Amino acid sequence: MKAKTPLTTRPKDAVDAILMQWERERPDLDPSPMGPIGRIKRCAALLDHSLNENFSQFGMSIWEFDVLASLRRAGEPYRLSPTELFSSLMVTSGTMTHRLKRLEGSGLIERVPNESDARSMLVTLSAKGLELVNRAVEVHLERERSILKSLPAGLLAELDAHLSVLLNSLEEHSARVVSSPEK
Repeated sequence: MKAKTPLTTRPKDAVDAILMQWERERPDLDPSPMGPIGRIKRCAALLDHSLNENFSQFGMSIWEFDVLASLRRAGEPYRLSPTELFSSLMVTSGTMTHRLKRLEGSGLIERVPNESDARSMLVTLSAKGLELVNRAVEVHLERERSILKSLPAGLLAELDAHLSVLLNSLEEHSARVVSSPEK
């Protein structure tokens, strides 16, 4: 059985209620891993809702912004291969194909021949897509600043550092799982 830790002075959140329920119903288990993971998942869901609300004023969703922003960050000529896009956005090639068709239909991207490989195409921002993502990223950064403004700078830097450690650990774990042969 796990050792009970004293409650901190922080306000209780929805995950605390879940943990207390598990402790009550299964005192033989240590549900503590559910704390950080549950909080990360709830934060992600709330952030997605807020960011999607923000992007809707530009007539787009978060995934559309992510694709356009990836192309914009690539620098001139704002062009990437579909493989580079789906790898950086962590979606399947089928999902990326569907998304690219929608963005192309909206006139936000264009597919152009790859001069290095006649068998493939590259994805590039259209002038309309470039103008849209340039406007949206400014509003997006302001929304993110607003979301984070209640955290003191030191705490925010510490949170960012800890999340980076977690992300690196998860990425290493994912790479090991992908590269290990099936049994």
